[in-house]
Amino acid sequence: MTPPPTKKKRSRRSIWLRFLIHSHWMSSAISLIGMILFAVTGITLNHASQIKTVPVVQNQLTELPADLKQKLDETGSESDTELPPEISTWLSNEFAIPTESHPAEVSEDEVYISMPGPGSDAWIAVDRASGEVEFESTSRGWISYLNDLHKGRNTGFAWMVFLDVFSVATLVFCITGLFLLYERSKNRWLTWPLVIGGLVAPWVLILLLVH
Repeated sequence: MTPPPTKKKRSRRSIWLRFLIHSHWMSSAISLIGMILFAVTGITLNHASQIKTVPVVQNQLTELPADLKQKLDETGSESDTELPPEISTWLSNEFAIPTESHPAEVSEDEVYISMPGPGSDAWIAVDRASGEVEFESTSRGWISYLNDLHKGRNTGFAWMVFLDVFSVATLVFCITGLFLLYERSKNRWLTWPLVIGGLVAPWVLILLLVH
């Protein structure tokens, strides 16, 4: 016996609602911590000029061991020349910072390695004539660190992948939320005025006040 059309319609709607609810809560669970981080850093970025931070600068001077200095002398001076792995390993161990993943700028006079990171900066300069090595690192604190995570600045490949996953989860969360608003709006008359207000308000500000 064929079920009445109203029963079929009710069944399809209940499947659709279950799909929306499951997609909504799963995407919210994935993106929850990221949304909190991005909301907080949105405030700190908006007030960056009012949040004072004092950079912490560290500077070290040392010299390459004689055997490594000899290896460096045998290295070419083209800009795309790779440093011998022994030198990269020694620099990483000496200054407790990974250098292998950062390209070295090699010239006739020096080797320069720039190592920027979120909320920080660091560099190593090796004088090819004397073998003198200078290392400097600058830390701008946790707020700068979190702000750079927000912007994806100097964060590397893994964080870029996380941002893509987080963005997709947030889109699913928002789109399923919109559909749920539609499904539940019949008994909540404020739903669409609030949605329209959220849509119109930014454009009014952009057109009238943002220059």
